[in-house]
Amino acid sequence: MITHAMLALAVATPGISVDNVMDHLQAFQAIAYAHGGNRAAGEPGYDASAAYVATRLQQAGYKVEQQPFTFPFYREVAPPVLVGKKPFPKVVTFMFSGSGDVTAEPRRVGDGCMPADFDGFEPGKIALVERGACTFKVKVVNATRAGAAAVVVANRTKGVFLGSLETPQRIPVVGVGRAAGEKLARLPRVRVATSTVSEERVTHNVIAQTGAGASDDVLMVGAHLDSVKEGPGINDNGTGAATVLEVALRMAQSKPKRGLRFAFWGAEEEGLLGSTHYVLNLTDEERERITGYLNLDMVGSDNYTFGIYDGDDSARTGAGAGPKGSAEIERAFQEYFKRKGLPYQDSDFTGRSDYGPFIAAGIPAGGLFTGAEETKSEAEAKKFGGKAGQPQDRCYHRACDTLENVNRKALRICAEALESAIRRLVRLS
Repeated sequence: MITHAMLALAVATPGISVDNVMDHLQAFQAIAYAHGGNRAAGEPGYDASAAYVATRLQQAGYKVEQQPFTFPFYREVAPPVLVGKKPFPKVVTFMFSGSGDVTAEPRRVGDGCMPADFDGFEPGKIALVERGACTFKVKVVNATRAGAAAVVVANRTKGVFLGSLETPQRIPVVGVGRAAGEKLARLPRVRVATSTVSEERVTHNVIAQTGAGASDDVLMVGAHLDSVKEGPGINDNGTGAATVLEVALRMAQSKPKRGLRFAFWGAEEEGLLGSTHYVLNLTDEERERITGYLNLDMVGSDNYTFGIYDGDDSARTGAGAGPKGSAEIERAFQEYFKRKGLPYQDSDFTGRSDYGPFIAAGIPAGGLFTGAEETKSEAEAKKFGGKAGQPQDRCYHRACDTLENVNRKALRICAEALESAIRRLVRLS
């Protein structure tokens, strides 16, 4: 029931300022440019971004928690080198390969999936294994235990391929095509060199909660704070983080009926690691107290659409409905767009963002999304404007994801929609 006091509060509260949100984005961009051009998890740019967010929240009166967690960090510093009588032209470094420079005899060991494949293997040699039958990690672990100084994985078909070792490894690991593998097996010595950083690192989630509101009925609002290593990540996901931060600052002194908790996730780009760590480390009681989660991931795409996560599966596509209560969250966002006469469309729960762990834990979820690398259709261009046949975010995961890549109109609308939905859900208006 909406009371006169609630209506008065709604009238008295000025609208969220997109200029303030842009100020946070400018800060994120300055941080990225001062720290190697990115704000990726495990890098100084992310730590500085987390410090910026935590400081602003503390200044507003929040008690801020920086929740640490470890994750497998990997960066390739230089291209791989594989030389026999002459350099092999097509070689790839496997993700989580160790760093090193090894010259030794290659020895073929089959697929390398069983320790017995390495019977008689002389330590210090290079293991030449075939692709297939087990994971690359299993092959490399077996090779390392047998004393291999490096591993070359040969494809069973033409061409090179990308591979991941899942966790950091100690020795160089590269991949080649079938023909290159056959040539290597006939050489007396080869050189394998990789230059990587592959190790466990610590990063943080930033969490803050309003002092008022029910402790057993908490609405969470979150966005991932990290970028990819290729760029500053101002749309992905500076826009989401900056919007959540500005709403948190505006609501610092509010007195909602429900508890209100804000989260800034680390290592989303590494596989939703921050939000997954958070949810998995909740006790059963803590998890039951979280009665909804709102997610913002990319809300300023230049060639935007307005997607509201389809909590009730009314579109009947993709993943299906969210946990009970997700439809209410969806309606809270829809109410803003309907009231403003703005177009919107259903966005499927694809599992690509931080709502995923919450849904998996049975927590209702929803949020907004203005588009990533997806191509805008003719129907979407007619509905939202912009260019059909072009990506919704042309700079997705690229160095050009800067302030110039942000659509202020889309950002303003999403910021207003988020605050409107929160006020409706926590019964402030």
